[in-house]
Amino acid sequence: MTIWVNEQLDPSGLLYSCIACCDEQQAQDCHESFEQNLTDEQKSAGWVARLRTVSSWDEVPVNALKLN
Repeated sequence: MTIWVNEQLDPSGLLYSCIACCDEQQAQDCHESFEQNLTDEQKSAGWVARLRTVSSWDEVPVNALKLN
């Protein structure tokens, strides 16, 4: 099983928001939204939108919104 994890991280590396799902297209759409929602100021300050995959729900951050 592949689980797609979208994360927005602040400049210190702290997780600001996280959405996880098993649908690749939904994950790609969410990642684009995360990217677009970051302002130029946030990007220059070091904010990042990251998309990664994991193989178990145990690897998904606890505070993530989990979509089926």
